[in-house]
Amino acid sequence: MSEKQTPVKELTLQQAQDEIKPLRAKLTKWGQEYYEQDNPTVEDYVYDRAYQRLVQLEEQFPQLISADSPTQRVGGAAESQLTKVQHDIPMLSMGDVFSLEELMDFNQRQQENRDVEVEPEYNLELKIDGLSLSLVYENGRLVQGSTRGNGTIGEDVTANVRTIKSVPKELPEPLSIEFRGECYMPKEAFAKLNAKREAEGLPIFANPRNAAAGSLRQLDPKVTAQRELDTFMYYVPEYQKLGVRTQAEALERMRKLGFNVNPNNRVVHSREEIEQYIVEYTAQRDKLSYGIDGIVEKVNDLDTEVALGNTVKVPRWEIAYKFPPEEQATIVRDIVWTVGRTGNVTPTAVMDPVQLAGTTVSRASLHNPDYLREKDIRIGDTVYLHKAGDIIPEISKVDLTKRPEDSVEYKIPMQCPVCGSELVHLDGEVALRCINPMCPAQIKEGLAHFASRNAMNIDGLGPKIIEQLWDKELIHDVAGLYRLNHDQLLTLDKFGEKSTANLLTSIDNSRNNSVERLLFGLGIRHVGAKAARIIMEYFGDLDSLMKANADEISAINGIGPTIGESIVTYFANQQVVKLIDELREVGVNFAYLGSRSNATDSEWNGRRVVLTGKLTEMTRGEAKSWLENHGAKVTGSVSKKTDIVIAGADAGSKLTKAQDLGIDVWNEQQFSQAMKEEQ
Repeated sequence: MSEKQTPVKELTLQQAQDEIKPLRAKLTKWGQEYYEQDNPTVEDYVYDRAYQRLVQLEEQFPQLISADSPTQRVGGAAESQLTKVQHDIPMLSMGDVFSLEELMDFNQRQQENRDVEVEPEYNLELKIDGLSLSLVYENGRLVQGSTRGNGTIGEDVTANVRTIKSVPKELPEPLSIEFRGECYMPKEAFAKLNAKREAEGLPIFANPRNAAAGSLRQLDPKVTAQRELDTFMYYVPEYQKLGVRTQAEALERMRKLGFNVNPNNRVVHSREEIEQYIVEYTAQRDKLSYGIDGIVEKVNDLDTEVALGNTVKVPRWEIAYKFPPEEQATIVRDIVWTVGRTGNVTPTAVMDPVQLAGTTVSRASLHNPDYLREKDIRIGDTVYLHKAGDIIPEISKVDLTKRPEDSVEYKIPMQCPVCGSELVHLDGEVALRCINPMCPAQIKEGLAHFASRNAMNIDGLGPKIIEQLWDKELIHDVAGLYRLNHDQLLTLDKFGEKSTANLLTSIDNSRNNSVERLLFGLGIRHVGAKAARIIMEYFGDLDSLMKANADEISAINGIGPTIGESIVTYFANQQVVKLIDELREVGVNFAYLGSRSNATDSEWNGRRVVLTGKLTEMTRGEAKSWLENHGAKVTGSVSKKTDIVIAGADAGSKLTKAQDLGIDVWNEQQFSQAMKEEQ
């Protein structure tokens, strides 16, 4: 966002409309990177400020609010291969404030609430920089662990949670109850993990939060077990089951049940006490063994909490005070340019090292030429760096009072720094691109993308190993990976018999991936992992897709002309055709192996279904997957809008409610028969 913005109250409706659309798109992209990909490209402070601007725009112009706005959603979609979990009680995210004054304004609004009498007693807690976690116990035994996801649908991470030492597998009391809290990675564990990944040539995690998220959402619990994750629990949705009346009592009760509970909570009653707590932990945050990015204030009385309730997205009884970004001054000594796999050429400032948020920083991305021009950053300038949330540093501003007298405007290069080809702007983009398909930098970046987790998932093939393979001229494109042999890999640094065998096995296994991974791995512009799956489910195999025209591809629901034209242009390139033939020769699978959706002509299409009770012929996850593949919407609660309730053994309150509302109830045998009739 630009530092200078027209105040929202001075905007016309048209101006607000023009600003909202790109702002929502930017926030949606950033949110997907943060919540779904565990790979943020901007720091929390940048996202938070952009989000606050959107909130202000929508408050001033409520007619512009839309259901797909980031302000109307919680977290991100649960897009991984993990089984999905329905949260009966939504897991909401918190609202944010960025100053003590804003926090006091929030408290004042609570005090003025006409429907609820709010006592000025709050419980303050540290805001742990991790991943929201739900733990469900039945008769005192842990039966489910899940992530927040989008607040309604999360991911089942039970097997992974069982590897976390601080999570009790059995409680000292036979409680059937849900606890919520934060899964995080301690700073020391994060440093060890990144050092190990760097040594293995793997990409490092941006910060402990994303390392925790990536570790908790592993498909293999053995990987999670190695990551030294920890937890702090802080919330009980059904607090009555614990016999407590305040948040402070709830924390103490959880501690006695064996949970890790952060010891730094404090009950306060005044502005002075709140300010003292904020000042105290702002100073201490870098000394803690875990990351925090703010302070959470909660109404202490739990009955008042329930009475205050929630908005569509955030609770009215709690708020997060976010720490302002720490800033340090340093001097820019150079600006270097790097080339990405799509040819995007990105500038990076090289600066005198400074300590920022507990780490040494000497480089900061300058994003693109327009950003560089807008900030007017020059070699020799004194600049201010900030890095909220331990994410990639960014230059906030130039100190013009310290600019050298002989300073000259930085000239944007017009040739690729790697291959020397002319740089161009495509389709009015702000980015500069090298369009030479044989540019070594692009090929190496493309190889890393091809091997990445969401593409061909070649474990152990990181950028440093690819660099060695390239420098030794052992590979020239992705097909070359499948021609590597034992003796060639043994010539790489730090490669022995075991690492060689493991990498060859991983490469060989990737031949059998379903083709959507290959399509995504090819790095076609605008084709993400989800689009690749939708497209290959439709066409069935790569050869059919290559024969299709742009209109046929664009007609697929959720795709559109930009992707259609990009795919056709890509496969029209003779070098690409040659590459595809080489991949065919080395035995890479070209067929779609996933489930196919029959939703269009299914009788289940559009019906709202609730699953309850224990199923014997299939798991709940299998039943849910089948229903969704046939167009049904599976929900976690029964309402007047529900069409069918499928009830297994020991069905409880959902079955009773369905009967009271007169909703059609099926047993498992009826459902199994209906499934057979659909085939």
